[in-house]
Amino acid sequence: MRKVFKTAAESLADTLFDGMTIMSGGFGLCGIPMSLIEAIRLAGVTNLTVISNNAGVDGYGLGILLETRQIRKMVSSYVGENKLFAQQFLAGELELEFNPQGTLAERIRAGGAGIPAFYTKTGVGTLVAEGKEVRRFGDDDYVMETGLFADLAIVHAFKGDTEGNLVYRKTARNFNPMMATAAKVTVAEVEHLVPAGEIDPDHIHTPGIFVQRVLEVKDADKRIEQRTTRSKTEKELA
Repeated sequence: MRKVFKTAAESLADTLFDGMTIMSGGFGLCGIPMSLIEAIRLAGVTNLTVISNNAGVDGYGLGILLETRQIRKMVSSYVGENKLFAQQFLAGELELEFNPQGTLAERIRAGGAGIPAFYTKTGVGTLVAEGKEVRRFGDDDYVMETGLFADLAIVHAFKGDTEGNLVYRKTARNFNPMMATAAKVTVAEVEHLVPAGEIDPDHIHTPGIFVQRVLEVKDADKRIEQRTTRSKTEKELA
């Protein structure tokens, strides 16, 4: 099966439809599949449920899909960097399923492992537990959380081969490996595409069996959400 595609649009062809659920890798703006997000915007699909740690920032990352109002619901953990997200949510225009960050990660991992549900102490006695089964084990209560599985996962990797084996770089690994396992179709954009067999098997983070399509994205744009600097001291300036 041919896995390598030349453009983001080609890699997503016949995978997109209105009302679908998409997992989008990344943490903040680190390790996000920006070229694939842009292709989804251009495709014009609507009524999307997007599972992602957050929704990018205003004007970048998943924020561009909020601008076009293509997202109906977000399943997220952190929503504090996007003013448009807050505006749409408070206006009742965007549905939010809020998750503690560790719970979100475990729900995705469980979905990829075929585990339908699990129990956790996180969120017991809070709004997170409302409407969910709470069960007592030993001396403590635990809330049941369900696994997550999507129609499509889009991920960003540092290196990939023509068979879809992926290597992530440092903190850009984040949610990407888990999401790659938890969808019917996984499309990976990679900064460096190499022939099959060139990656040391011990260095592979996501085996190619989970990845259906690969796209090489050279010179990927990498932005910093909040650049924090300090004034140089007189000694450093000397």
